[in-house]
Order: sequence, then structure tokens, then C-alpha cells
Amino acid sequence: MKGIGVEVLGSATFAEVRSVYLRNHSAEQAHEANTNQDGEENLRRADELLGSWWRVRLARTEVLGVVLPWHLSEGGGIELVPRSGLTVRQAVDRVRAGGRTWAGANPVCAAKLALLKQAPLTPVYLSTAPVPHSDYSDLLVREGLIHLDGLHRMVAWELARRLPRGEWLDAFVAGDVRTRVRTADRTS
Repeated sequence: MKGIGVEVLGSATFAEVRSVYLRNHSAEQAHEANTNQDGEENLRRADELLGSWWRVRLARTEVLGVVLPWHLSEGGGIELVPRSGLTVRQAVDRVRAGGRTWAGANPVCAAKLALLKQAPLTPVYLSTAPVPHSDYSDLLVREGLIHLDGLHRMVAWELARRLPRGEWLDAFVAGDVRTRVRTADRTS
């Protein structure tokens, strides 16, 4: 089933989602500020809250519209995402506008973005509602496609212009993503 910027490939079990996640995002990966354990916890929160999972493909416009929760740039000095949330597009604009000042205030986050610019386009993990966690509690947007894991990857890939038109990104979405698909006969 295809819609505006979203192609639903089918349902997925939580066991499948977790298996794919752990294959690509080990908590033991050797890089500074490894937050993969936090990502796995977000998957569990989303499963408990929403209970269903979908494997989808997202067009660039949908990826850029994903809502990101609060992020203090890996303990840095300038928020990448305020508590009210931003879209991937807005976060990319912040990084670009901040330039060296932003990178200097957030060296760990900047290094992670630089590392991930060339990383494989692995699935990202989203939900249709914010999960119960303090990073999500003040989000102004309460429905749509909301980040669970993949913030740095999505921002890095757009910074590197790796999400061109026509390219689709695989994702797992907790909640009923079929409401995001407007019609089965329209494609992006």
C-alpha cells in the first residue's frame, strides 16, 4: 500500500523489530556516547504504549517531517532540539546555521554526525505518538511520525544530502501507520 511519502510493506512483530535493531545497533558498539541502549528502551516503551508495528518505506519529505524529541547534543552546550521538539528538517537547519559555533559547543554530537554521514541507510524507528519519557513530555506535536531511534542518522544523512528525491528509507513504526497513508493509488 502506497501513499504520500509512505509505503506500507506490512506488519511486523516486536521480536522482529528488536532483532533488526540489535543487529544494527549493539549497545556494545565502540563509539563515544553510544545511546543504543536508550533506543532499545524507546522501542519497548512504544511497544507497550501502541502494541503494533509496521515495516514501511519513507520518502525524503516524510523523513524530514519526523518529529524529534528534546536533545541536548550528547551533553553539549547548545540544544539540538528544544523540549518542544523539532522536525528533522528544522534540526538540520539548526546545525547548518550554527556552523562551527554549534559544533564547538557540541563536540560529541558533531563527531557522531560526521561519522554517520557515510553510514549505511539502515532502518529508523518511529512511533505515531510520543512514548512516556521525559524527553518526549513537552513535545508540541503529539501525533504523526515521532522519533524513537535514528535522530543522528537522519540528521547526518540529510546534512550529507544522502536523502535525495526518489530514494526511500526503511523504517519500523509503532502504532497504526495506515492512517498516514492517504490513498493506495498515489505515490510520491
